[in-house]
Amino acid sequence: MHISEFNFDLPDELIAQEPLESRSNSRLLVSTEGQETFDDAHFTDLLDFLTEDDLLVFNDTRVMKARLKGIKDTGGVVEVMIDQILSSTRFKCLIRASRRPKIGQNINIARDAIFTVVSFVDGVFELESSKDIYDCLSHYGDVPIPPYIRRQPDESDSERYQTVYAKNPGAVAAPTAGLHFDQGMFEKLAQKNIKMTYLTLHVGVGTFKPVAVENVLDHKMHSERYFFPSDAATLISETKAKGGRVCAVGTTSLRVLESVCNEGELLAGEGSTNLFITPGYAFKVVDCLITNFHLPKSTLFMLVSAFMGADKMKRAYQHAIDQKYRFFSYGDAMLLVK
Repeated sequence: MHISEFNFDLPDELIAQEPLESRSNSRLLVSTEGQETFDDAHFTDLLDFLTEDDLLVFNDTRVMKARLKGIKDTGGVVEVMIDQILSSTRFKCLIRASRRPKIGQNINIARDAIFTVVSFVDGVFELESSKDIYDCLSHYGDVPIPPYIRRQPDESDSERYQTVYAKNPGAVAAPTAGLHFDQGMFEKLAQKNIKMTYLTLHVGVGTFKPVAVENVLDHKMHSERYFFPSDAATLISETKAKGGRVCAVGTTSLRVLESVCNEGELLAGEGSTNLFITPGYAFKVVDCLITNFHLPKSTLFMLVSAFMGADKMKRAYQHAIDQKYRFFSYGDAMLLVK
């Protein structure tokens, strides 16, 4: 499975740099299995494609202010990007610096916040903080907007690069399919009696890691922590039993749902997943997927290609490019229906 099979040409001007004024004003491209053409709709039309037998599954992770600037005790400026918090004072991270910090070296974030390098394994640092890390992020952190947004984060990103239902802090990137939902959309879903449930997957910096191998199957997938509650498992099982559809809001929700299914049983609880979904994967739980448009040659484009078929996804993306849909985190959405 060659990486070139998942490449496409995307004009730079289609990469959304700012969010729309209203979350639900985005467009919605609908692709249905067995249907050759695509429907061009608006996100507020989503309800026209759902019934009260369907269940929407959201990821309620909350994006942390995970980007911090600091100075090494040797004077060099560094940027610390939190990846995973291990305890109130220990965490894993990536560090951008002119020279890689050494084990035992201090990084000064502020007078009362000093990080010490504990280890470096496979490109990831582990650091110890003199101050509660959540306090550090609250006082000194910035929103870690994605690298393809070519501007500095501003105050509006603190709200808009966060779902309105975000609850459990731990992510360094937003589950972007959920960014389109606002209070008005939730009210309309309730009026139509469409059921909803939540799980948590803390998106890590690995979500932006490019596939750097020629053979896709040689790629090492990053691992992310999740929590799958028992009430969500019950609702999903009931939905399936009644012939309803499970609709994952975002690839993060989908990866958790497919990870927790073991021989037809959904296993509630905490864990981590490095599930890498490529064409040929047999989906066990998810029937529909709401997702944004993804980067060329990315693991997420591979996932949607597995969900709907690689040829169909290439045609869908070309249609989106021709119709000038907005791409990536602050861009438009797709509804994929198996």
